[in-house]
Amino acid sequence: MSTAQIALHVDDVTSGYKASVVLRKLSMSIASGEAVALVGKNGMGKTTLLKTVMGYLPKKTGAVRVNGRDVTQLPPHQIARAGIAYAPQEHALFPDLTIRDNLRLGLAKASWFDERFAEIEPIFPVFKSRLKQYAGTLSGGEQKMLLVARALMMRPSIILLDEITEGLQPSVIDRLADALLWERNRHGTTLLLIEQNVPFALKVADRYVVLKQGHIIDQGSANDDAAAASIFEHLRV
Repeated sequence: MSTAQIALHVDDVTSGYKASVVLRKLSMSIASGEAVALVGKNGMGKTTLLKTVMGYLPKKTGAVRVNGRDVTQLPPHQIARAGIAYAPQEHALFPDLTIRDNLRLGLAKASWFDERFAEIEPIFPVFKSRLKQYAGTLSGGEQKMLLVARALMMRPSIILLDEITEGLQPSVIDRLADALLWERNRHGTTLLLIEQNVPFALKVADRYVVLKQGHIIDQGSANDDAAAASIFEHLRV
């Protein structure tokens, strides 16, 4: 894979929380337009990796590059401007703002709103007549959809998703899968998703990577007939 083809490159990164080391000289690359599912048991470093990429956690060693640009020392808001959207596991919405205002926060210019919303509205029709509703009054599933909708409106080159299906009913999960597949097909967006819902992960991703104790211990094609069995085995032991 040439440098020009790499959207996200994590090179020999060690990070964690204060004195606690979670990732240990981890390296991985994701090609432009590729979708990678990051799987593994809880506490193995998956969320730590996303937060490290976004600059919320410091790198003790190593480097992170986004589309060839070194963002290792940049603060989170500048990393976001480099083309990364992040939908964290904990809801990062503003409950006292409207749906419209939450969506608009992801845009560099407010004037872009109508055009961007018109593009995603067919995927999330639930929001069309409810833009003035406060985000805090939405159901859990609707809040997850709003997080993804906000990420898509940014038109990022890379989207990081952390357990976006957790606690959702199957119909909402299917809608989120369709939204992510639509985004990839339309804009060639790169995806890195942490996911315990294995069928969802394999539907959206091209490749899976298994993380254990801050190390990559296995990876493979999501299209492999044995992929699901391999992932479930890692989650079991």
